[in-house]
Amino acid sequence: MTATVSIARSVPKSANAVGVPVATSGTVPRSLGLSRAALAAHGFEGKAGQTLVLPSATGATLVAVGVGDPSALSMQVLRNAAAALVRAASRHAVVATSLADLDGVDAVKAGQAVAEGGLLAAYRYAGIKKEPNTTSLTELVLVAGEKRSKGVTSGVDRGVATSAAAYLARDLANTPPAHMNARNIADKAVEVAAASGLTVEVFNKDQLAAMGCGGMLGVNRGSTEPPRMVRLTYTPRNPVGHLALVGKGVMFDSGGLSLKPSDGQIGMKMDMSGAAAVLAAMGSLKALKCKAKVTGYLMCTDNMPSGSALKLGDVLTFRNGKTAEIHNTDAEGRLVLADGLSLAVEDGPDAVVDIATLTGACMVALGMKMAGVVGNDQPLVDRLRTASSTTDEPIWQMPLEKSYRKLLDSNVADMRNIGGPYGGVITSSLFLSEFVGDVPWAHLDIAGPMSVDADDGWLSRGATGFGTRLLIEFATSFTK
Repeated sequence: MTATVSIARSVPKSANAVGVPVATSGTVPRSLGLSRAALAAHGFEGKAGQTLVLPSATGATLVAVGVGDPSALSMQVLRNAAAALVRAASRHAVVATSLADLDGVDAVKAGQAVAEGGLLAAYRYAGIKKEPNTTSLTELVLVAGEKRSKGVTSGVDRGVATSAAAYLARDLANTPPAHMNARNIADKAVEVAAASGLTVEVFNKDQLAAMGCGGMLGVNRGSTEPPRMVRLTYTPRNPVGHLALVGKGVMFDSGGLSLKPSDGQIGMKMDMSGAAAVLAAMGSLKALKCKAKVTGYLMCTDNMPSGSALKLGDVLTFRNGKTAEIHNTDAEGRLVLADGLSLAVEDGPDAVVDIATLTGACMVALGMKMAGVVGNDQPLVDRLRTASSTTDEPIWQMPLEKSYRKLLDSNVADMRNIGGPYGGVITSSLFLSEFVGDVPWAHLDIAGPMSVDADDGWLSRGATGFGTRLLIEFATSFTK
């Protein structure tokens, strides 16, 4: 990240822009120099996320920032207000605000939310350009009184760590596929592990074959780029539990012989967003003093068409010995996750969570702003929903309807890799459930919110890093 976040008791002289919170009711801060009626005349009512820039001939530019109903303040409101402020003051290098000093939200949570909102909105992918994309913001100053300063500072530390993780996940997913293949992300994982106290193991094609990872090898069959599986482990002293995270890392998804149309391949460099989220989350655990042991699996390969590619009707044998007949090579994510889940449960974790840009069906059901969650353990799903609410990365529970399992029946294998044209979220989840046994498990399908076409609140155009902060929140609060 190029921008830093600092705490101050008052607005510093270095500030180029100052964000002043205004609610829909109550007193308007005198520092704005305008009455509520005057603000309304300019179309500003204090609604959450609203902004009004008030240029100044001398001193810092003032930005009125709406926070909505003062009795309904939340981390979500503050996060989005900070994002709106940074966007409104996009030409200014040093932006100060008292958003984290508002009563109604715990100081720690307020500091985290404002730091995240400002930093995530400031994100720009540099790109492969002669003149890289940049942001003007170099410093975000959170003004807080003596009573809240300590809590805000603590929250900012966490917010900076979670934002840095989201930046990494976004960078990985935004990178063009020729610059981010399975070997590249494995190299990045080794780098992250060295910097964040993780142990790391990288498995190549021959090792995956020896391990019986037929799903990985099958999907990789059509690519000239070799696959990689990466296992990352974070082990604190006296761990309170063991959590396993499995991320889909299809570095580019052409669909294989079940070739996607050209428009359907745009953005498929981001089909590794699940693996990116797991890697980025793992890298933050030591800094955030996570108390649980966490093991992360990155299942990384291209899915390409060629003379050697996986064919319809082929049967793959997975790590746990089960077999699947291939009826669609574009249903490849579940094939690589099958091996990852099999390996994860062998370690005897207390819970397993996988995250993947898995199905178009989930996008049809829930749209582009919400992920689906399915699981075999309701308390585990509920924990993920709580983490989702905290991080403002919305998820919606879908059913694991076991009567649909017959849709996966095959005459030549234990199952097929697709279950027909309907209920794709359910049938894909039922397929994955075959590889977790009785271990508490949940699946996050992030196909919809993996990217956005335009800046939207704390989301910046391109890859969103969705799920990264959710996994961090979940892991750092996880207990057996």
